[in-house]
Amino acid sequence: MRGTVSLSLLASALVVNAMAADSLESMFKEGKASGQLRAFYIDRDSSGASTVERDGLTIGGYLKYETGSLNGLSAGTAFYTTNKLDNRSSVPAENDLTLFGPNGNNESYLGEAYLQYKYGNTAFKAGRQKLDTPLAGSDDARMLPSLFEAYVLSNTDVKDTTLIAVYVTKFAAGTFANAYTFADATLTANTAANRAKNAAAQTLALTSGYSGVFDATTMVGNFTNMGQYAIGQNTNGVSVAAAIYSGIPGLKLQLWDYYAHDILNAIYAEANYGWSYSSGVAPYVAVQWINERDVGANSVINKVDSDFIAAKAGVKVGNFDVYGAMSHNSSDDSATIHGGTITPWGGMPAYTQGMVTRHQFMAGADAWKVAGTYNFKDMGANMTASVYYASFDVEGYTGSYTVGKTTEPGFDLIWNPEAVKNLQLRFRGNFPDKFKNTATTDTSWDEYRFIANYNF
Repeated sequence: MRGTVSLSLLASALVVNAMAADSLESMFKEGKASGQLRAFYIDRDSSGASTVERDGLTIGGYLKYETGSLNGLSAGTAFYTTNKLDNRSSVPAENDLTLFGPNGNNESYLGEAYLQYKYGNTAFKAGRQKLDTPLAGSDDARMLPSLFEAYVLSNTDVKDTTLIAVYVTKFAAGTFANAYTFADATLTANTAANRAKNAAAQTLALTSGYSGVFDATTMVGNFTNMGQYAIGQNTNGVSVAAAIYSGIPGLKLQLWDYYAHDILNAIYAEANYGWSYSSGVAPYVAVQWINERDVGANSVINKVDSDFIAAKAGVKVGNFDVYGAMSHNSSDDSATIHGGTITPWGGMPAYTQGMVTRHQFMAGADAWKVAGTYNFKDMGANMTASVYYASFDVEGYTGSYTVGKTTEPGFDLIWNPEAVKNLQLRFRGNFPDKFKNTATTDTSWDEYRFIANYNF
């Protein structure tokens, strides 16, 4: 089993227990256990440069316990696990590693261990936990999510406003990080040339939510220093400040600033506005902007310089919800990965991302997406069906990719059968064309996913 509680967190827990020993019984009597049992199957049939069919089948999830509140103080812990059931092939390329731990193995670890305190409109949470913010998030796209070691302070004293301050020290990548692997035994020497080659090969990872480090998938499920995971060098973590305002009916504004010490400063801004008519028609619009610039000093990423802008417009009519979105990312030939937007800690907020294709953050990329969802509730079925089509026109970048267009259609069916409470069944498909588009070959595939989630 991987992972240990940090000494500082353990010491804090011991102090609390000593101070509140007389009331611990009621604190634990009011505690609650929860969790999720997840079964996940993927089958991918590739074409073009690769004709390998790969699949994966696993079962796992998490088990969580949180105590009751004692004068505003509570504690929680959660274990996460994934266990391989499919042993059809001994060939690594024929196994979908995004469902498993490092090297395609089973994995179990202590993913959450925190203390939290609430007083009035202020809340503080410290320790291993799940975060979902625009540029640092759980990215729960496969078997296990990404998790963090962090200190989170939030306050709602200002009317219609939430103020947030976060300091993140460590990151434990979820199993989806295995999709973005790079391992070359000839590049083990820590030289400038090798670091440049690693960064080039990891362009897809750095712009898709994961690490630019050589063979980073060995860190899946392992709480690692934020800088070590992102660029291979220890840093002083990431400091975050945010404000979210919802005082105007239908309008939500949010502004986030991420200061990744000795790596970059990233600003995320978003505005969402929706309204409705008496006819039941409810339009909505949204815009988002990400600005990144390098800060401090490191010997891996010399320059970060990017601006990403996107807009979305949609409408809800009855049981239908349809929208269209467009985005553009800047480029700079003198910057790391030619100026693509770097998001190494699971953050993936873009309106134009596909189910698997995240090329919208690449340098000079123009992307658009249309999608629609129908809810079958009026037919007596607790089911939704979604379809989408996304297109990415990439200007060009280093590594094995080049100028070209990638498209991805797909679907997502979600059914919550009334006969089994808390059970969700999901059937998803994605069909990228020229996902990896080089001068001589391309890689495309048809992929299907079957997921069963049982929450308790």
